[in-house]
Amino acid sequence: MAWFKKTKPKDTNKRVKIPEGLWVKCNSCKEIVYRKEVERNLQVCPKCNYHFRISAKERLTLLIDGGTFQELAGDILPTDPLKFKDSKSYKDRLEENRKKSGLTEAVITGEGRLNGIPVVIAIMDFHFMGGSMGSVVGEKVTRATEEATQKGVPLIIVSSSGGARMQEGMFSLMQMAKVSAAIARHKEAGLPYISVLTDPTFGGVSASFAMLGDIIIAEPKSLIGFAGPRVIEQTIKQQLPEDFQRAEFLLDHGLIDMVVERKNMKETVYRLLTLLK
Repeated sequence: MAWFKKTKPKDTNKRVKIPEGLWVKCNSCKEIVYRKEVERNLQVCPKCNYHFRISAKERLTLLIDGGTFQELAGDILPTDPLKFKDSKSYKDRLEENRKKSGLTEAVITGEGRLNGIPVVIAIMDFHFMGGSMGSVVGEKVTRATEEATQKGVPLIIVSSSGGARMQEGMFSLMQMAKVSAAIARHKEAGLPYISVLTDPTFGGVSASFAMLGDIIIAEPKSLIGFAGPRVIEQTIKQQLPEDFQRAEFLLDHGLIDMVVERKNMKETVYRLLTLLK
């Protein structure tokens, strides 16, 4: 029988396994932030106020009173008129994005109440094919606008898009004129339209309905424009100013009316609607 027992020294360098998904890296300040803290802050970085991209469903809960939303044109599904195929077919891309986002298209439209005020709202979702505007997106936004005109209520469109959907070619580009015409009729009826721009808003969306609002609001630091900065620099052969195409830059140059933080968005839109009645 041994008088002394040799014990193994404790491994002080042993790493503790941290579950995945507890932390998130901010795209702006590059800090590692506790995910729960970001979620509590409405998906806004508590260190630098960077507004993370959120889904259309998340934004819907932030803007529309609970239990009042009724979806419009939710049964319209995209087709493949050009039989388009690049590295994979358009049909496969649509199915892939449906599973990934839980949506049937890149926009949710419907009617509801915002602090008691009846409104019709369309919210784009960048998680579905980059929020690209195809024929169904254009049709849903047009129908929502016509519904707002018919019922005599304000229209709110929240944009988040990379632009027109190339897989539908001319069918996609035609949506710019169609939605713009519907918005013109809404304005002729003397009804307010508030456009909310989020990160990013580009291409055919910014070239049409996103910039047609009676009041145009943007979230802080949102990228907004038509073409990307590299394309512009190559075209004009000049270096662009710092923060070019950011919401604050557009506000300083008179292209938008307000920059509003996410936590204040609903109350700001509500106050504007009461003034525009």
